[in-house]
Amino acid sequence: MRTVRVCFLWHMHQPYYTDPVTRSVSMPWVRLHAAKAYFDMAYLLDKFPRVQATFNFTPSLLVQLQEIGDGSVQDLFWERTQRQAARLNEEEQAFLIKHFFSINWTTMIRPYPRYHELLSKRGFEIEGQDLHRLARQFTAQDFLDLQVWFNLAWFGYGAVARYPRLAALRAKNRGFTEDEKQELLALQRRTVQDILPMYRRLSERGQIELTTTPFYHPILPLVMDTEHTRRARPDLPLPSRFRAPDDAEAQLRQAVECHLNVFGRPPAGLWPSEGSVCPELIPLLRRVGLRWLATDEGILARSLEASDVPWHRPTQLYRPYRVGPNGEDATIIFRDRDLSDGFGFLYHKTTPDVAAEEVLRRIKQIAIDTPQDHVLLPIILDGENPWEHYQEGGEQFLSHLYQALSDGVLNEGDSIRVATATVSNALAATPDRPYLPHLHSGSWINQDFKIWIGHAEDNRGWDLLNHTRSRLLEISSTLPADRAKAAWQELYAAEGSDWFWWYGDDFDTTYKEEFDWLFRMHLRNVWTLAGMTPPAQLNQPLCEIRRFEGRDQVTMPLAILHPTLDGVVTDFFEWRGAGTINPNPPLGAMWKAEGLFTAIFFVCDFEHLYLRLDPDEAFKSRTSDLRIECVLQAPRGSYRLMVSSASPDRYRLARRRDDGSWEDIGSWELIGWNYVLELALPFKEIQVGENEQMQMSLLVYEHEMEIARYPRHQPAVVTVPGPEFGATVWRV
Repeated sequence: MRTVRVCFLWHMHQPYYTDPVTRSVSMPWVRLHAAKAYFDMAYLLDKFPRVQATFNFTPSLLVQLQEIGDGSVQDLFWERTQRQAARLNEEEQAFLIKHFFSINWTTMIRPYPRYHELLSKRGFEIEGQDLHRLARQFTAQDFLDLQVWFNLAWFGYGAVARYPRLAALRAKNRGFTEDEKQELLALQRRTVQDILPMYRRLSERGQIELTTTPFYHPILPLVMDTEHTRRARPDLPLPSRFRAPDDAEAQLRQAVECHLNVFGRPPAGLWPSEGSVCPELIPLLRRVGLRWLATDEGILARSLEASDVPWHRPTQLYRPYRVGPNGEDATIIFRDRDLSDGFGFLYHKTTPDVAAEEVLRRIKQIAIDTPQDHVLLPIILDGENPWEHYQEGGEQFLSHLYQALSDGVLNEGDSIRVATATVSNALAATPDRPYLPHLHSGSWINQDFKIWIGHAEDNRGWDLLNHTRSRLLEISSTLPADRAKAAWQELYAAEGSDWFWWYGDDFDTTYKEEFDWLFRMHLRNVWTLAGMTPPAQLNQPLCEIRRFEGRDQVTMPLAILHPTLDGVVTDFFEWRGAGTINPNPPLGAMWKAEGLFTAIFFVCDFEHLYLRLDPDEAFKSRTSDLRIECVLQAPRGSYRLMVSSASPDRYRLARRRDDGSWEDIGSWELIGWNYVLELALPFKEIQVGENEQMQMSLLVYEHEMEIARYPRHQPAVVTVPGPEFGATVWRV
């Protein structure tokens, strides 16, 4: 019998926001995620006792949950919520106007009429606006309702089910009192206090396994030696060499100790921060008592490639391996990237039952395609951020999935059995563990470390970290033991990956300046605790604040062009001056490799709209049929152009009827698909004339699931050129 053990590993992680010197916290994300995802995930699993899973908690998160639960720290957002609305000063009012809508608008504001009313009153775009002027439009009751709703909307389904008072407050909708606000905050703290005991109970009854991460979530290969970067990216400019293997071991050892203190037993497994590994890491695991670790399938592919073993995913991915020197080896598993990323980026785009069926379909296909009898299927992903994008926090989706796996719907007589398992249980039942002679050095993101090193901002951060550590190393033996320990803890906190995540131009957030300040705060604390004057550089921001025009990067055409539709870029000038849609604009707290297009172009002449899509290697290697749709909202109707990778010689055009269904218009051969996809759409077919505008979105589907959308947040606006077009785009 072939047995498939599905191993969910949910990674829970927040950087260390607490300033231990002042006992202050600037950002609320631990507290707010606690009220939602951390509580929800344990609450829901408790309802499905036959489902096993693994949860990974970073120790820096565990410490902060304890600090919030016992009231020893309060974040700035909590303090602004506690303040009586009628006594807020102008700066505090502006703070609420700016920050108390920092939440997913679609799933966590629009469902609540009063909260959405307040957002509409403030306005949806506030970049460059006078916040004090906007605040003057709000009454004291408006501010009180906003204080309540920002915290109330962050409660997930688990807390709402456990504390009926939360549902009653949501039903009240508006006109909250100060007493009700304090009642809400008390329930929030109680929810935080419940979280760790819930996970400990699930662990003690054997339903879940609890694992750890290096204490402050550092990229351990870089902490051990920043020169490890060159193994995957020899082209990157690097900072002065940082080399601290002792810090790496300390981050692991302290993680194990913290985990033992919180949960009563040591962890067996490790999710290294961002799946970052290198050969030098493996011997450290045995020293601190860890037996297995996990990373991404891309690391396995690169590791096998280095040993001249061809990559064959179905045969090689779904099994554990031994890695490391004899006597210091560990077991390693590799996440299924497509399936894991689907939870974070795809399944919220459809209905819960369809999403669950798609997960089950993928698992069933793996069960069929994988030749060995013992199949270990790791689904490893962020356990907190995805659920903000799901309606009702993903409760229905996960419930459908957990119920189906509990019921054994994928079992096939005596031939296939599918069940969930903790990673350690799955490893115990999987006897075959081939030896992996080479381990590639990289992370789960592009199998390198570029996100955290190589950009000028990253490198300045590493240089400051290096300088601070060198001075601490020189002086720590002369310090009182307690101050030396506190100073080293702050240095370890500064080694965390999160600060470097936001440096450079890969990611964007409105809180970028705050993350930069937190990194420098931890370094300043090292100097202060050591009795030294912090260097002046620590008072200067490391990052350049980039203001993007809107949330998508779209450039408009500067020329009228007539490309040749042959699927080949004929020459440099063929698409010169076309408009572009950036397929990879700056990302946020989660990263996803699209694996679809490297570039998207659009341009017009007086009769056609032209599109060009440049597939990347991952797109070309996909074996399943992909459907590309171009949806156009024209002045006199909505249209949908569809082309399939299975029949790339033509596209079909449809018009939306009044009832929402699509009426097929016909097919056209104005298309070329070779190295790139090029196509032309006649304006006459969509009844649009010169100087009129259309809204355009590009969508990609696989197995009827939307897997990508360009632009991501709002359609691009395309103007049909008129005779005066050349004058309007003329540039010196």
